[in-house]
This record gives sequence, C-alpha cells and structure tokens, in this order.
Amino acid sequence: MNRILEIIKWKDLIRNLVLKNLRIRYKGSVLGFLWTMINPMFMMLIYFIFLRLLRIAIDLPSLLVGILAWQYFVMCLSDSVNAITAHPSLIKRTSFPRLVFPLSMVLANLINFLLSLIVLVLFLSGYSLFFGYTITLGLPLILLPGVIILQTALVLGFGSFFACCNVYFKDTEHIMSILLLAWFFLTPIMYPLEKVRESAGQFFNLYLLNPMVPVVTLYRWVFLGIAPPTSPLFYLSCLLPFLILFAGVTFFLKKELYFADEM
Repeated sequence: MNRILEIIKWKDLIRNLVLKNLRIRYKGSVLGFLWTMINPMFMMLIYFIFLRLLRIAIDLPSLLVGILAWQYFVMCLSDSVNAITAHPSLIKRTSFPRLVFPLSMVLANLINFLLSLIVLVLFLSGYSLFFGYTITLGLPLILLPGVIILQTALVLGFGSFFACCNVYFKDTEHIMSILLLAWFFLTPIMYPLEKVRESAGQFFNLYLLNPMVPVVTLYRWVFLGIAPPTSPLFYLSCLLPFLILFAGVTFFLKKELYFADEM
C-alpha cells in the first residue's frame, strides 16, 4: 500500500510519460492522433471486404471484437519490453518508483483502445442496420468498465514482468514475438470458444487457464450478447488477471532496486 501511495504522488510524471508515449507514436504524422481512430476504422473495413469476397465462414463482429482486445494486449506487451531499458539516464540519476514506466505505457495504450471501442460501436451499429445482424445488448453492457479493468490488470501484470525481464535478459524482446504468435492461436479470436469446448473435451479446463480467454469472451458478451460458458471454472479463470497483476508487480518491485546496476 505504501508503494501504491508513493506512485500516486508521481501522478504528474505518469501523465507526462503518457502524453510522451502518445506523441512519439504519431510523431511527424500529418493526421497525428487521429490515426488512433483511423487505424481501427480501416482495419474493420479491410476485414469486411475480404471476408465477404473470400466468403470465409467467420462471424465478422465476433472477429473484430476479438481482434481489438488482442491488439490492446499485444501493444502493451510489445511496448513493455523496452519500458525500462529505454530510459537509462532517468533510471541511473533520478529516484522515483520505476513502476511509473510500465504503468504509463499501459495507460497510453488504454487511451488508444478506448477510442478504438468507439469505432467498434459505430461499425457494429452500421453492420446491424445495413446487414440485419442481430446484436443483443442489455445488462452485459454495464459490465464493460469491469472487463476493461480486468484486461488492464492483466497487461499491467505481464507488462511489469516482461519490462523487468528485459533489463536482465536482453533476448526477451525476441522471445516475446514468438510467444505472442503462439498465444494468438491459443486464444479464441479466429474461432468461437464453443468450438473449443466441443473439440477439446477434458482439455477445455486447461484451455481456460489462458487469461485472455475470459477477457475476449466477456468482451463478446458485452458487445454482441454472446453468453459465456456456465462452467464455474470459467468464472474462476476471470480471477487470473488479478493474480497475474499481483505477481508481476511484486516481482517488479523486488527487482527495481537493481535496475541501475544493469543498465
């Protein structure tokens, strides 16, 4: 708790780092921050065109919800690798909680993600209006803030862990790209969770240990009304992001005292 209160005292630094992360991403661009909404807009349009041209039997709204959730996850983990190593002078010369680096990185990506969700809602509205797609909204929609908090806890936990690992083991960045590729196919993005339950049998419970499974499933419940499985283990898996947050941040806090010696 003392560490958390100490981090809150550095809120101005966190805000400046968030703004810096956003500026760097679109530095030199004519449209600048507008790309935050233009990118998902064109991504959805491209998926729409090619899935219809190729007549691939994939539910487009379900796919887009999964893709956006995955992009938020990937951006945070990819950026987290260099969250500490990109600031050697600050680490060596200034005394402040090092956790502000992965935290500011996650918050910057969260802003991009929230703007992407606005584009998603507009796309789903148009898709439902012009193509007769039925979207069942209701009580699950009020759970959206909770699902976002769930995923943010997950990416902050993993981000803190991998940021710390890269200080001591510089191959972390290369391992990360391979890990994320495998992780993508182990997450129900290109396929529905129900299909995994039908084909995996007794291994379905093991599959639920992937912390991105409940995240993607809950986003689809919120936006599309696709109910999650009734298995108690699924709801227990929803606690995994918070366990990962606790483990990742605890590991980070124990190692941050030695970052300057490794830079």
